[in-house]
Amino acid sequence: MKLMVSNLRAVGIVGLGAWLPEQKITNHDLMKLVDTSDQWILTRTGISERRKASAEEAASDLGTKAAQKALAMAKVKAEDVDLIIVATVTPDMFFPATACLVQKNLGAVKAAAFDLSAACSGFLYALAVGSQFVATGAYDTVLVVAAEVLTKIVNWEDRHSCILFGDGAGAAVLQAVEKDTGFLSFDLGADGTGGDLLKVPAGGSRKPACQETVQNKEHFLVMSGNEVFKFAVKAMADTSLKALEKAGLSQEDLACLIPHQANTRIIEAVRKRLGLPAEKVFINLDRYGNMSSASIPVALAEAVEKGYLHKGDLLLLVGFGAGLTWGSAVMKWVV
Repeated sequence: MKLMVSNLRAVGIVGLGAWLPEQKITNHDLMKLVDTSDQWILTRTGISERRKASAEEAASDLGTKAAQKALAMAKVKAEDVDLIIVATVTPDMFFPATACLVQKNLGAVKAAAFDLSAACSGFLYALAVGSQFVATGAYDTVLVVAAEVLTKIVNWEDRHSCILFGDGAGAAVLQAVEKDTGFLSFDLGADGTGGDLLKVPAGGSRKPACQETVQNKEHFLVMSGNEVFKFAVKAMADTSLKALEKAGLSQEDLACLIPHQANTRIIEAVRKRLGLPAEKVFINLDRYGNMSSASIPVALAEAVEKGYLHKGDLLLLVGFGAGLTWGSAVMKWVV
């Protein structure tokens, strides 16, 4: 799906925001919970610490704070937002949508609101969906929020998964921009045959919560790590090349790659497949871990804040997630 055709408006990100909980969980903290070590975690994941929401904080709380920062950067009032999309796999509750709770918190009184579930690919899916509302002229301002509190669905007795995940939120304001800037292409995909590789088994209509599911710890995240790793490297490389081809660009044109922050070994394998120098890849998972849908917007906001991106730069966002899903976006930075 390529957006830049004559009858559509160009769409870009005009404001960004990120929010991280205050509490940090270091590898040394995890050594007190499970049989692991700082070196073991670093070698296999590249993660040193991650953030953890408080008992009182939910996805809507983190998402609201990230959204407020994005609106402030864009100089947009909450009451002028037309649509709010929240990407999350850790909603406050089944319903109402977390997006409706964010709308209430912001005072975005005229905004439509809904949630989108594509796991770690969620921010990219939400960007693709939200940008089309602006491209067609249906809406002028769309707020995309990715918010996760994964530490609340992690099994802290599972040494293989509890080391990976952290909490956080990122947000982006989408508006029409100058022609041939903003989003140049998207590529999205899914393979439901891999759905069992990364999931929370119980709690939905297939297996409702009961005493047995709680006792069996089926409300926690479970993952087939090796299979997910192999899928991730191929999917991220393939979708990146497809998005670049749709945009009429090559890897050499890129100023920056911002990948889903899941594992440094995955990122490094993708970097090599794309033939990019290490200095063109932005990584911050050493401090935040895997924040699912929030990892890309938080990294993007940090890259902008630290001066890695400048107006006119070409960048690639790419990720993969449960589903299995994948996605990528090529864009020319506009702010």
